[in-house]
Amino acid sequence: MRDTYIIPISSTGMELFKGNPVMRTKIFIFLLCSAILSGCATQRDVLTLDDRLAQAEKRYSDAEQKNRSLEAKLEEIRNARELSDMEQRSKTAGQNATIEELQEEIRILRGKLEETDYLLKQKINGFTELSEKRQIKLEGVDKTTNSNKDRIERLEQYLNLESTGPIPKRKPVSNTATGKQAKQKRSEDDEYRSAKQAYDKGDFNAAREGFQNFLKEFPKSKNADNAQFWIGETYYREKWYEKAILEYQKVIEKYPKGNKVTASLLKQGFAFFNLGDKSNARLILSELIKKYPKSNEAKIAERKLKGFKP
Repeated sequence: MRDTYIIPISSTGMELFKGNPVMRTKIFIFLLCSAILSGCATQRDVLTLDDRLAQAEKRYSDAEQKNRSLEAKLEEIRNARELSDMEQRSKTAGQNATIEELQEEIRILRGKLEETDYLLKQKINGFTELSEKRQIKLEGVDKTTNSNKDRIERLEQYLNLESTGPIPKRKPVSNTATGKQAKQKRSEDDEYRSAKQAYDKGDFNAAREGFQNFLKEFPKSKNADNAQFWIGETYYREKWYEKAILEYQKVIEKYPKGNKVTASLLKQGFAFFNLGDKSNARLILSELIKKYPKSNEAKIAERKLKGFKP
């Protein structure tokens, strides 16, 4: 009969049995097989086996720890990738939102640009129409001016003033006149005609200077009162009414028997009226009506006085 030996198990082996039931079962089966095959086991074999089990356990533990470490790293990589994907998606969404905002701003700006272009075209068309209307109006003003000029000429003839047309030819000088007198006569007519033409053209400075030179050279000319009257007219046309009144007064005082006294009184009244001095205007026009009741100027003065507000 063989001797029976009890196989001692180290504390490490016992802990291994307690910690892992599967491993404990495998080791038990392995030991049982070894005991059956060998028939008996020495103390040394048991210790060797225990060391080998401990090494196997350590390798297994290291492998599991390494495996857990790898799984942790893998999880970190997965989390990092998911975070990166989320950030990328967020970034992409932000970029898409920015692009949409820019596109919306472009649409708004394009709409404003189209609106501005439309308004600009409308204004240009309006300016064109206004320019055409002004051109038509200017043409109408020109026609009115020409018509008024004709009426002024008729009014001057009605008031016994000189016509703005060409001066009629004078009768030829008598054969008894000397050559010197004929030359002087032509010079007198030329001076007067030149000044009057300047007035008709609207060159009032040249006309005034011409009439003043005419009065200096020919103070006793039969056209002297006319020349003095036209000097007053140049100031009146320039709306320098104070000077016009003084020049008309010279006609009244220097040439009381001339044919420009009534016209000078009438224009004096108009000048005072244009200055806003209705009292003097009424006084002079009333004097005109009183002194020359049958004159054409008196009739005009009466109509003017009727238009005065009290």
